[in-house]
Amino acid sequence: MDHIDRISPFQSEAAAFEKAVRRAFDRGGPVPAVPSCPGWTVSDLVAHLGGVHRYLAHVLRERLAAPPDPAGLGLPQVPAAPDALTEWFAQGARELARLFRELGPDTPVWTWSAEQTSGFWLRMQLIELAVHRWDAQSATGSPDPLDPVVAADAVTQTFEVMAPARRAWKAARAGSGERYRFRSTDGPETWTVVFAADEVLLERGPDRDPGSTAPADVEAAGTASDLALFLWGRLPATALRATGGDAALLPHWFTLVPPV
Repeated sequence: MDHIDRISPFQSEAAAFEKAVRRAFDRGGPVPAVPSCPGWTVSDLVAHLGGVHRYLAHVLRERLAAPPDPAGLGLPQVPAAPDALTEWFAQGARELARLFRELGPDTPVWTWSAEQTSGFWLRMQLIELAVHRWDAQSATGSPDPLDPVVAADAVTQTFEVMAPARRAWKAARAGSGERYRFRSTDGPETWTVVFAADEVLLERGPDRDPGSTAPADVEAAGTASDLALFLWGRLPATALRATGGDAALLPHWFTLVPPV
């Protein structure tokens, strides 16, 4: 996906998140818990995502080259009332989308990754917003799957960015050549991931790397949405269909790539 192609899905996911939150609040009674985010209620989820959006809006607006101190940002207090909290989120999402459109993909800004651009943040935040929309919907019913294009990008981004970062943050043990293959059942994508010492090596299919046809320790198939949600810790390994190797190794993924 290109930068400009991510802005509309970001806005759509923000609207869907807002709708799911309003549905949760309109039920009356205690604010529902979020099953996929243990210990959080829907209010906690909204406060988290709205806070992230405002933090990043500050980074983008000021073109910061280093992370700001959250204590010095002077962010407004998070509203407690459900309607005000929901509107607070919506305002932050609109401002962030405006900044993404204004800055384009190549504006230099601080990120926690090697890629120091505004485009990094749009890719990251679209994925995070889509997953948290799924979380919010799961609080009151059956969540809708992630958009297939967004989900496929989330899978790729996990292997390119999140897996190496999570391994570094959590000081995961060195890989010993473990080879995982994931196949999308609603698209042409195949990803093969190899853990070589401290590196995470990605192969994208036989058209790009003939080595990706070599045997894998485990192969699993699912929709792009199910693959992304598994990698983000939202769905169990049983949500995927083992197509080769040892299916018992799928949960081992989170030993190599510890959850954040």
